[in-house]
Amino acid sequence: MAIHTPLSEMSFSTIQPVIICGGSGTRLWPLSRAGFPKQFLCLTGRESLFQLAAKRLVALGGDSVKMAKPFVVSNEDHRFLATEQLREIAVEFGAALLEPVGRNTAPALTLAALAAADADDDPILIVTPADQTVTNSAAFTSAMQNAIHEAGHGTIVILGIAADRPETGYGYIQAEASDAKDAPLIVKRFVEKPDAATAQTYLEEGGYFWNAGMFVLKASVWLKALELFRPDILQATRRAWAARTLDAQFVRPGAMEFAEIPAESIDYAVMEHCPGSIFPIKMVPLDAGWNDLGAWDAVWQVLPKDDEGNAHIGDVLTTNSSNTLVHASSRLVSLVGVENLIVVETSDAVLVADRLHCQDVKCIVNVLSGQNREEHALHRKVHRPWGWYDSIDEGERFKVKRIMVNPKASLSLQKHHHRAEHWIVVKGTAEITNGDKVILLSENQSTYIPLGATHRLANPGTIPLEIIEVQSGSYLGEDDIVRIQDTYGRS
Repeated sequence: MAIHTPLSEMSFSTIQPVIICGGSGTRLWPLSRAGFPKQFLCLTGRESLFQLAAKRLVALGGDSVKMAKPFVVSNEDHRFLATEQLREIAVEFGAALLEPVGRNTAPALTLAALAAADADDDPILIVTPADQTVTNSAAFTSAMQNAIHEAGHGTIVILGIAADRPETGYGYIQAEASDAKDAPLIVKRFVEKPDAATAQTYLEEGGYFWNAGMFVLKASVWLKALELFRPDILQATRRAWAARTLDAQFVRPGAMEFAEIPAESIDYAVMEHCPGSIFPIKMVPLDAGWNDLGAWDAVWQVLPKDDEGNAHIGDVLTTNSSNTLVHASSRLVSLVGVENLIVVETSDAVLVADRLHCQDVKCIVNVLSGQNREEHALHRKVHRPWGWYDSIDEGERFKVKRIMVNPKASLSLQKHHHRAEHWIVVKGTAEITNGDKVILLSENQSTYIPLGATHRLANPGTIPLEIIEVQSGSYLGEDDIVRIQDTYGRS
């Protein structure tokens, strides 16, 4: 068995966790959507995948270990989701690095490396996606400590999962065998997602591991490797970083400069070039109940099941059915005499799929996106930094919403070109700006916002405010909002 120096006795400087929080999780539609992607969903319990990832990383520290607060690399639109979910689990973050547009994981890691290098001489980065699950926390901690120890010597370390089936949805790592238990293995090559026959060959040959997408390495090592293999990405990201702006713990790289960065993954940009190069790369096996929950079949695999292999969440009744997954969000779902089905019900969409074909759910999302339908991006209930709204009914020239505003929060000062609004308070107290007047309304009181009037809804109280909003007009889309002033920095 490999014996490692305790982290508290090692000579390297700061350990900097980095949570890469991008991705839209299209294969988990209709629960996962662009506006509320899978990393923020509670798929296996009461905490989201993002929250679980943050807690795993924080748990690596201790009183004698210099563990920095996590960096979160997130889409600009998801910044309040991420920070609110961290607040819920009492995890403080060091910075939220906000990407104005998606450019894949290599630029995301480069942002984190530049930020970490500014804060410390040469920290070790622990880089993990936000959308995976691990069931054995102790094994995860042990593997990560192994990886940190190796990365302290300047090695690039990747975590790999021993392949136990011919999986075609993952990239593979081929590693050299070793007699030393738990010792990091030398990486021979990376292999992209194979077809079924090739995946079966890898399984039979042995020595192949699934690429978990987790990396441990010094910030300087990443920047030097990127300079060698993809200097265009490094130079473009440096320009975006130099043009950054700060808003408390929100760090925004220059938007125009960031848009010019070539989109590339960590693997393609650097890792696949490392074997045989001047940059040593090793793999630490991770046997900790890992799953990336990339599709509904993977969710079925990790959920508890009944004697017939059914995994059910929500109000579900079945008879004579087996090996099914049902996720019911808002109503009763019943199955009779079916096998191997995925059924996911939300308030505005229902998915029915064969478990063997659940990878193709993304094709439905592509169609919805091509038709400019809101269901590809937003749920009926939409979360905002001030609370949420639920579009409960609509028809020609009208829409009805239920709106909840958190205590001491407020919507933007705004106006609309195409609609008027009626507001009825059903819970709490509302402070309403309507033109040049400011009024307070309590339960069962109402007001009218004329078309074109400057207005704002705020909650001055200590309990949530709920109102019913009735919109009427020629156009009721969310893009008919002209924000005049906004607490949350939205344009």
